[in-house]
Amino acid sequence: MSKLLEERLDRTLAALGDPTRRAILRRLSRGETRVTDLAEPFKISLNSVSKHIRVLEKASLVTRRREGREHWLAFNRKPLDEASAWIEAMRRFWDERLDVLEQELNNEDGKTS
Repeated sequence: MSKLLEERLDRTLAALGDPTRRAILRRLSRGETRVTDLAEPFKISLNSVSKHIRVLEKASLVTRRREGREHWLAFNRKPLDEASAWIEAMRRFWDERLDVLEQELNNEDGKTS
């Protein structure tokens, strides 16, 4: 895995580690919205929501566009796709290793009988 891909994965997984950021992504998965509208249902300050948004932007999970004074946010799924591919590769890796271990353990059991 390249260092750049590893850093992107680190940022993605760190961003997903917070329930507020996951809630923001759930809302954005329904479509683009203004920052102020996005922040409204949260019981934290607009400044706190903005900090969460910056983490999501750093992880490239959220894109921002400006229209006059309004800031619009949209969900970008590419980092999630990359994380999903990595998780799937790790699952296959460990499944294969555990299958080999199980086979070895079964062979050992057969030798002692």
